[in-house]
Amino acid sequence: MASKSSTRLRILDAATDLFGMRGVEAVSLDVIAGEVGVAKQTLLYWFPSKDDLVQAVLESAVLELSVGVEAAIRATSDDPLDRIDAVVKAVFRQAVRRPALLGLVREISRLPAASGDRLHDAFEPLVARAVGYLRREMEAGRLRVADPRMIAALCYATVTGIATEPEALRSVGWQPTTADLRSLRTELLAFLRAALRP
Repeated sequence: MASKSSTRLRILDAATDLFGMRGVEAVSLDVIAGEVGVAKQTLLYWFPSKDDLVQAVLESAVLELSVGVEAAIRATSDDPLDRIDAVVKAVFRQAVRRPALLGLVREISRLPAASGDRLHDAFEPLVARAVGYLRREMEAGRLRVADPRMIAALCYATVTGIATEPEALRSVGWQPTTADLRSLRTELLAFLRAALRP
């Protein structure tokens, strides 16, 4: 049973990297099966369709990103700006460690409506938690007062846009090196702090 389970995990792992780096539409089940070194029928045993595999990959990626963000939040102070810093740093750490995870974020907007709706349902508790947190901190005067849903959306779009669109960044002279990534993260944190400070 362990080797069967390990086959499923290897398929998920390869699909995560391929979908995240090349895009869901550009990668066939044959390519994934070849990467894992299994027959396509073996892949279909675990995931009866490409949609099922895409859904499993996205749910796994959301879980992996969430675990990293949760750990970062628990390890920081209760200052809201420090917590936002911790979340940004956690996302950037994941981008360095496994760029495909954030590449999958870019793919979400390209999914068919049914898959997008299922993913939206999976994300909704995280979004509600973030919005509730921002609202409480704004009411306490610890963050600038604004629409907390809009602020959550802007933070999400800013962080993921920067992390998933390296070509746009190259056009302004940024290079995907460790030093440039640190510099980018520093500027992003300063931008968010300035925008959210009460």
